[in-house]
Amino acid sequence: MRENERVTSATRQPETPAAGIPPRLIATDLDGTLLRDDKSVSPRTVAALAAAEEAGIEVFFVTGRPARWMDVVSEHVHGHGLAICGNGAAVVDLHGGPGAHRFVKVRELARENALDAVRLLREAAPGTVYAVEQTYGFYQEPDYPKLHMEIPDDLAPAEELLAEDGPGTAEPVLKILAYHPSIDPDAFLTLSRLAIGDRANVTRSSPSALLEISGPDVSKASTLALCCAERGISHEQVVAFGDMPNDVEMLTWAGQSYAMGNAHPDVIAAASGQTVANNDDGVAVVIERMLERL
Repeated sequence: MRENERVTSATRQPETPAAGIPPRLIATDLDGTLLRDDKSVSPRTVAALAAAEEAGIEVFFVTGRPARWMDVVSEHVHGHGLAICGNGAAVVDLHGGPGAHRFVKVRELARENALDAVRLLREAAPGTVYAVEQTYGFYQEPDYPKLHMEIPDDLAPAEELLAEDGPGTAEPVLKILAYHPSIDPDAFLTLSRLAIGDRANVTRSSPSALLEISGPDVSKASTLALCCAERGISHEQVVAFGDMPNDVEMLTWAGQSYAMGNAHPDVIAAASGQTVANNDDGVAVVIERMLERL
């Protein structure tokens, strides 16, 4: 969900935390992290991911993207083929390829909570406009800008889209998107968290004032923790990578974590290490060094 521009720039070399428990799982964000700014996966990164899998280390893509946007990495899922999408709202099996993915786990945003979030944020930040992300459908208000390069399934006020008899009622809501045309992105995030409270989890992955609102306690970290528990993997055995505020919880939870050289300051503060920018293959650099120590 991150737009194609950098937040900060940096050229510092990777910082590698002291080796401890051998890693069993790599969890990496996509946009601004694993993907270059042109949305490609470099040959070096492809080779590093394959080498990690060959060494017995699972690789999980953990992203704010919806499942239908996962074609950029569908050729690189290797063994298990699972990805965490929508900031933790869904675990998806990508083996079927674009358009044929299967939802393994869904952690939906209750429509009641979503309506509360819309109401509270309308009061706190007049001018906010909304879109609704479901398992397969995408709906938006008429004034919501064209941020996602896709045609919505329906146009209506958020209150109608989220009503029990609204469009797409057969599908669970994964998250709502809230956009404001003029508020500073970090200020908008802080304001919305105060306004919405525990009715939903609010984060952002775009450099614009675009918020992503999920169910209470739904995050990349909490869903990754569930997936790891199912595999008998502890957080100390996880290495995570990210660049934006929606990665903070995951980077804090993982035993080793790396902020990209282009990362948001909050991400740099949360991570236990730092690597070079996404365009410089920062994820691959760390994986290569990690495999050398095994």
